[in-house]
Amino acid sequence: MRQSLLFSKTLRSAPEGEETKNAKLLIRGGFISKSSAGVYTLLPLGLRVLEHINRVIREEMNAIGSEELIMPALIDKKYWEKSGRWETDVIYRTGRSKSSKEGSGAQTLEYGLGWTHEEVITSIAQQFIQSYKDLPKAVYQIQNKFRAEVRAQGGLLRGREFLMKDLYSFHADVEDLNHYYEVVKQAYIKIFERLSLPVLVVEASGGAFTKEYTHEFQVVNPAGEDTIHYCMRCGFAQNREIFDAEQHRNCSGKLEEARAIEVGNIFKLGTRFSESFELLYTNAVGKRMSVVMGSYGIGPTRILGTLVEVFSDERGILWPEAVAPYRVHLIEITSQKDNHASKANVFYATLQKQHISVLYDDRTNVSPGEKFADADLLGIPYRAVMSEKTGEKIEIKKRSERETKLMSEKELIQLVTST
Repeated sequence: MRQSLLFSKTLRSAPEGEETKNAKLLIRGGFISKSSAGVYTLLPLGLRVLEHINRVIREEMNAIGSEELIMPALIDKKYWEKSGRWETDVIYRTGRSKSSKEGSGAQTLEYGLGWTHEEVITSIAQQFIQSYKDLPKAVYQIQNKFRAEVRAQGGLLRGREFLMKDLYSFHADVEDLNHYYEVVKQAYIKIFERLSLPVLVVEASGGAFTKEYTHEFQVVNPAGEDTIHYCMRCGFAQNREIFDAEQHRNCSGKLEEARAIEVGNIFKLGTRFSESFELLYTNAVGKRMSVVMGSYGIGPTRILGTLVEVFSDERGILWPEAVAPYRVHLIEITSQKDNHASKANVFYATLQKQHISVLYDDRTNVSPGEKFADADLLGIPYRAVMSEKTGEKIEIKKRSERETKLMSEKELIQLVTST
């Protein structure tokens, strides 16, 4: 992509009213645009990062045998009423609409904007699960969710509209649920490893779903809204809401307390929703039984914001290579007004032929200092500078390092394709 053609542009100063690092840097870099409190547009650069995050999630979800679908965001009141969650504080309830015939007999409809989809998927499962032979099943979606957040001031960490990957599993018994729960837990750990996020698996309250612990995937960071207690020696970790120091008494390791960002969670739902919706199956001896369910969530847009909170410095973002919008930021320093025949332009075409994603700063009306500042802000892993000064060589620098090196075109291609 030629930087001169980008839809967005960088900003020199942080936007007013934003408190978090992720919002400031993502808006300054042209990755997102704020529409209203807790509501953001993913601009082309931000969408590229988000698509890389979603690709990793999809690969690991598919690897554990779950199938992708997409459910409606607009959910009829009747579904929420069956589970007793129509009056919850986090739901957005829509206005009322009438049929084409106004007056007496007109139908009044009420909907909620989906903040979660246990009700919808349980209702759908009734069509396809009748026997123990139909179990287990697992489906997931990556879809926008809506929550009536009173305080939406955390950038992408706390939104009123956000992207969520939610997986739902269906089982014949608790034993099978427990097995799949551990499978998902390990898949989540692998996802966060691939995204370079250092997560702790933290025990948390089951709330209205279960008396057992649920598990949260937390990233220790001062921007987080949760407080956790953890031990790096034995792996013990609990959310403050359930913290019991006595459970750590057999370890001599030090208990730490820290703020953390929750980037995922997993729940054993049991029969909470299958009973509400009469989701039953016939077992091997002909008895009708309630299906046992699990629910597993990851927030891709929250991950995007968390990555910026973790991987950034005073100059801008430092994207991990797995999610960076481009692999190479090619910068041309020239006094020529027409650079279409320049060495950098030719090398740009070479990189594209090698299927190396590259952002080419071909702008002629911007100073070298501004180009370097923009490169630091955007945080693409490799900065490659071509100028009269470098001659036949290219000055290469990793965003995470200060040292620069001179390389040939062939050496640079080998570098960025081998890591």
